[in-house]
Amino acid sequence: MTGRPPDQKSVAGGDQPIVFIVEDDPSIGEALGRLFRTIGLRAELFGSAAEFLQSKLPDVPACLVLDVRLPGLSGLDIQSELAKANSQIPIIFMTGHGDIPMSVRAMKAGAIDFLTKPFRDQDMLDSVFAALERDRKRWEDDKAAAAVSDLYQTLTSREKEVMFFVTKGLMNKQIAGEMGLSEITVKIHRGHVMQKMAVRTLADLVRIAERLGLRNEAR
Repeated sequence: MTGRPPDQKSVAGGDQPIVFIVEDDPSIGEALGRLFRTIGLRAELFGSAAEFLQSKLPDVPACLVLDVRLPGLSGLDIQSELAKANSQIPIIFMTGHGDIPMSVRAMKAGAIDFLTKPFRDQDMLDSVFAALERDRKRWEDDKAAAAVSDLYQTLTSREKEVMFFVTKGLMNKQIAGEMGLSEITVKIHRGHVMQKMAVRTLADLVRIAERLGLRNEAR
């Protein structure tokens, strides 16, 4: 099956996905860079683990094509360092010296694939497309969660409390009793919550509360 690049237009702001390559053999790294660029992907090459770990990753969907054996820190060491930093960038390992325990360790730690050199270009492209698609979904989910969180922070403390009770299933009269307010005041706050959170239905508000982790919180 022939791979297909991720939809470039699906990334907000026109940002294109990027493939990071960590490979100490310049000829292999440059060949991979050319391969990815020929199908419209951005590619950035690093010659060592230290060089890559010192770089700042851009806020776009990305994946990492990583040689297992590198001078200094190994590819598996990079994977461990990224995990410690809570980085979720998908990793594709490549090696000419791979063995079963090494590949099992890499895959258990979340690697997308483990390719043994020499590999077919199409095998690498298929793995990269799968990795970028997974990271694109994570990236979009993170952006959506951040946007929802920003909207929630526009609520006053009383509006947040009303939202909590509303999404717990309480009626306006019950909320009024809980908060010591009049029912009409609760209705006004409820309207402000719906407006500020940019939702039209209670079901939408409940989904947002679940995403924010509010429904199971105590006041």
